[in-house]
Amino acid sequence: RGPLSAGAGVRNFVNQLQRKLGKQDVIVWGVPNDSRVARVIVEADGGPLGVVVAGANVHDTKLLKQTIDSIVVDRPKPTRKSPQHLCLDKGYDNPTGHKTVEETNYQPHIRRIGEEKFDGKKRKRRPARRWVVERTLGWMSKCRAILVRYAKKSCNYLGIIQLACALLWYRRQHRLAV
Repeated sequence: RGPLSAGAGVRNFVNQLQRKLGKQDVIVWGVPNDSRVARVIVEADGGPLGVVVAGANVHDTKLLKQTIDSIVVDRPKPTRKSPQHLCLDKGYDNPTGHKTVEETNYQPHIRRIGEEKFDGKKRKRRPARRWVVERTLGWMSKCRAILVRYAKKSCNYLGIIQLACALLWYRRQHRLAV
């Protein structure tokens, strides 16, 4: 964690602290401006299709369009017979998330906030698919440069993540061929 960005609210808070405590260094810790997090879009079996690196303080919904556009594989045209499905978690259950999914011609599967699917015996009917993305992030964290983040520039960090994704696909292809 590092110092917060100097927004109006933070500046006012720091000024009030300095007035009460006297002139001294006041540092408020939170998400730093240069903090970066990777957003990954994966296919059903966990193979990474696209990656976006953005600030850790940017909500995922704002990067959904950019993440979908980062897919490197040519996508077949969706038809009524074979629509393309996109499963998202509850964080995307807002007008921006729904609008972005519809603009990109995907069939949305977004769990509503506060909703769980149960069968007649009060058991979960369909388990969440978030584990597929979490597993992919776990595979990628095996690369020490991604886990520790030695790269200072975002473009270098993105390149390392893309190289790790290519390595995942190579290992997967090799495993399927054997």
